Amino acid sequence: MPSDLAHKLFRRRLLGTTAMGLSGVALSSLMAESRSHFLAKAKRVIWLFMHGGPSHVDLFDPKPELIRHAGKPLPESYGAVETRRKVAQNPLLAPVKPFRKRGQSGIEISDFLPHMAGIADEMCVIRSCHGDSVNHPQSVYQMNTGSVQMGKPSLGSWVSYGLGSENADMPAFVVMPDPGGGLKGGPPAWGSGYLPATYQGTTMRAGPNPILDLHSPQSSARQRATLDLIQQMNAQHQAKREADSELDARIRAYELAFRMQSAAPEAVDISRETAATKHLYGIDDPKTKEFGTRCLLARRMIERGVRFVQLYSGDTNGWDAHENVLKNHTDLCARTDKPVTGLIRDLKQRGLLEDTLVIWGGEFGRMPMSEKGVGRDHNPWGFTTVLMGAGVKHGHVHGATDEFGLRAAEDKVHIHDLHATILHILGLDHERLTFRLNGLDQKLTGVEECHVVKSILS
Repeated sequence: MPSDLAHKLFRRRLLGTTAMGLSGVALSSLMAESRSHFLAKAKRVIWLFMHGGPSHVDLFDPKPELIRHAGKPLPESYGAVETRRKVAQNPLLAPVKPFRKRGQSGIEISDFLPHMAGIADEMCVIRSCHGDSVNHPQSVYQMNTGSVQMGKPSLGSWVSYGLGSENADMPAFVVMPDPGGGLKGGPPAWGSGYLPATYQGTTMRAGPNPILDLHSPQSSARQRATLDLIQQMNAQHQAKREADSELDARIRAYELAFRMQSAAPEAVDISRETAATKHLYGIDDPKTKEFGTRCLLARRMIERGVRFVQLYSGDTNGWDAHENVLKNHTDLCARTDKPVTGLIRDLKQRGLLEDTLVIWGGEFGRMPMSEKGVGRDHNPWGFTTVLMGAGVKHGHVHGATDEFGLRAAEDKVHIHDLHATILHILGLDHERLTFRLNGLDQKLTGVEECHVVKSILS
């Protein structure tokens, strides 16, 4: 090849690669730039997702009428004809454990949760949540993405898109699935949907290797050289094609993975935590060790700039207490009650609860009627979500379900309202946090009318 032609081809390739590099730098800057619309009460979120549907009428929503009418069918005057037919053979089931007033606020919490009862004065208990699907996958999607349809961006992705990351060496959005696996709905629950793929959740697990393939067998210098070559080839490949968010996300993932090799090992190493801290989370108890470790990792993640952390409790069935509420919830509460409480106490003593919003809840609640005598079916029409930490009133109860706990009845909070409120606490206007797709501005809360629940804000 003539030397002048070779020089021209090299120059053209260099300019293309440089342009891609500059555009990447510009996009990185954009990603790091916050799109916040007003002063935020919270800088970050920890979402404790109780997969399967915890029973609100057995945990946070006491119903005296349910006790009085236990063993009887739902009254004839109550609900739709279809509902009456269904419950004719499924009489009302009283709460399987007693409720008691807790703390100075007097919030009633079940004996299922003796540890969380001790932090009642930190809680904002929303008893009037409701959604639109009775099925797990659709409800998991709606609680995570605002839509019952798969493929929409998750709340964590929207927050990452809106606020960026506080630490370039760590992902903005981390997800810790239950080690038992089997989330109904799967990874799309924390996917980025139509947002650029770089905003999807990064999975992390408890154990000796929370992030797979984190340690490289190569030296840092050799790996850097290998990565530079790969990125150069990726940039050349991308320059010849239209914008491809998945390819761009993969390029960024290589860079983030390289940076994480320095930052993440320290972040996930809990060996230097004190014995007192480990006891606080229940890590010294086989029953609570697994979930407690993930709760401690969540605290360590937000300390290091991770914006949004989501922990799942519950494997394939999780809190899905069709067979036996007492057996199911005794097990799941025993695993999570102390770790959740330890997390809140630890955040508070470190000054982190002041600007961290903690969410506790599932995709829906359970029916007041029995199933097989001792279980409960799904209930999306009325259930409880608990908020703690930044931006919300403490020791506060909002809304109510009807006398039996079947439907949200007072000061209703649809899932869209909940999402709008969470974004508001983070300084984001749900109407203005949009992404242009096919000529339309898309948003987390969709096109339905919804509102920020201002009465719960501090």
